[in-house]
Amino acid sequence: MNTSALMVMVLTITLVTGLTIFFFTKVLSTPPKPEPDSYLDNDDEPDRQQPAR
Repeated sequence: MNTSALMVMVLTITLVTGLTIFFFTKVLSTPPKPEPDSYLDNDDEPDRQQPAR
């Protein structure tokens, strides 16, 4: 393997590993979205309403 191929491979592995660590820590550090306390509190959200019969 020549030098330029080795440099591209190391750069690619470093970039992919860095992005993986960055997004993994971002997912773990993001606070959870607050959920409503009961089913009645969901009435104003259209994606949680019951389908029309």
